[in-house]
Amino acid sequence: MTAILFIEQVLNGLQFGVMLFLMAAGLTLVFGVMGLINLAHGSLYMVGAFAAAAVAGATGSFLLALIAALAAAAAAGAIVELVVIRRLYDRDHLDQVLATFALILIFSEGTRWIFGSFPLFLDIPDYLSGPVTLPGGIQYPLYRLTLIAIGLVIAGGLFWLISCTRLGIRIRAGESDREMIAALGVDISRLYTVVFALGAALAGLAGALVGAIQSVQVGMGEPVLILAFVVIVIGGIGSIKGALVGAILVGLTDTLGGLLLPALFALFMDNSAAQTTGSALASMLIYILMACVLVWKPQGLYGARPA
Repeated sequence: MTAILFIEQVLNGLQFGVMLFLMAAGLTLVFGVMGLINLAHGSLYMVGAFAAAAVAGATGSFLLALIAALAAAAAAGAIVELVVIRRLYDRDHLDQVLATFALILIFSEGTRWIFGSFPLFLDIPDYLSGPVTLPGGIQYPLYRLTLIAIGLVIAGGLFWLISCTRLGIRIRAGESDREMIAALGVDISRLYTVVFALGAALAGLAGALVGAIQSVQVGMGEPVLILAFVVIVIGGIGSIKGALVGAILVGLTDTLGGLLLPALFALFMDNSAAQTTGSALASMLIYILMACVLVWKPQGLYGARPA
C-alpha cells in the first residue's frame, strides 16, 4: 500500500463522513428537540436526490438541481410534520416507529409511481469534473473535494445557527424544556415545523450531492439512514458537534477498514481468503466502534449525561 493510496482513502472517508453528517444533523435535531424517532428521514434524502436529478435533466443546471433538492425535501418535510408527525409527539416511540415506517412505504411507492423503477443519473457539472493536484502530487477528484468543503461549511453554519441566533436559542430551549418555552409565548408547533423542515432540507441536499457519484434510485436512503443512526448514537443524541465527530469517525472507519483489513489478513493467509475475511470484518467495524463508545460513554461522545 502506498502513501498516496492511503491519503486518497482518508479523503474518501472524510467525504463520506461529511455527507453522513448532513443526514445525521437533521436526524439528531429532530430527535433532540422533538423526541421523535423518524424512520422516514432516509426517504427525504431520496426525495432530494430525485428532485435534483429531475431538475438537472430538465434544465441542465446543477445549481438549480441543488436548490430544487433543498426546496423539495424541506416542503416534503414540512407537509409530513403538519399532516402526520404532529399527531405523534405525545405517543410512545413504538407508534412513532410504525407511523414513520409507513411513510417509508408511501414515499417509496410514490417515487416509483412518479419516476418509474429505473435509476436516474445526475451528472457532475463540467466546472467540478476532473481531478485536482494536491500537495505531494496526489490526484483527487475536484467534486469530492467540493463535497468535503460544502459539508464543513454547512457544519459551521449549523453551529452558528444553534449558538448565535434567536432560532438557535429557541431550538436549544425546546430541547431542554419545551413546556417552559411554550409558556413563555413561543409557538412550539411552528418551531417544530421549522426544525423538521430544516432537517429534511439537509437530508435532501445530501441526497442530491451524493446522487452525482452514484445512481439515484428508490430505496437509496435506507442504508444511509442506518449509518446516520449509528452516527448519532456515537456522537450523542441532540448534539451537532457529536453528529460531526461521529460522522467523520464512521466515514473514516468504514473506508479505511475496507482498505487496511484485507491487507492485514493477506500477511497470514492467501489473497482470496484475506479479501473475504477482511471485507466481512470491515463491514462490522462501525458497529464495533459504536459498541466500544457505548461501553465507554453510554450517552455518546457529546451527549448530555442522564439526570
